[in-house]
Amino acid sequence: MSYDLMVFAPEAAPPKRAAFLDWYDQQTEWDEGQPWDNPALATPALQAFYAELSAEFPPAQEDAGEDTGTEYTIGSSLIYMSFLDWDKIDRAHEAVFSLAGKHGLGFFDVSSDLAEAWLPDKKGGLRIAHSD
Repeated sequence: MSYDLMVFAPEAAPPKRAAFLDWYDQQTEWDEGQPWDNPALATPALQAFYAELSAEFPPAQEDAGEDTGTEYTIGSSLIYMSFLDWDKIDRAHEAVFSLAGKHGLGFFDVSSDLAEAWLPDKKGGLRIAHSD
């Protein structure tokens, strides 16, 4: 079991809750026809986010046989992260949220029961997205 978070290019996602959740479902069908581990295929903001976050939360090694590290699924307009080390989820949430604001990205707490999404504000932070 993992703790899952997602960041996304805000211009790619609908701002209304119901439409956003439909977009999220469509995106996580993973049918872009590209490799899902190549940050070079993502937007520049997502690439910068990944470079910073993966320095602190390195990608999981498939052959390590451990439930540690972070699994990254990278699309052209989003990065989906599965944190495998439950001892680090509070720090992971804090880091992802902070870096999303820094890089002007949206944030979605996939593992939250509330399914809340945040969008960048003009001050370099994040604000809760509008609901329908």
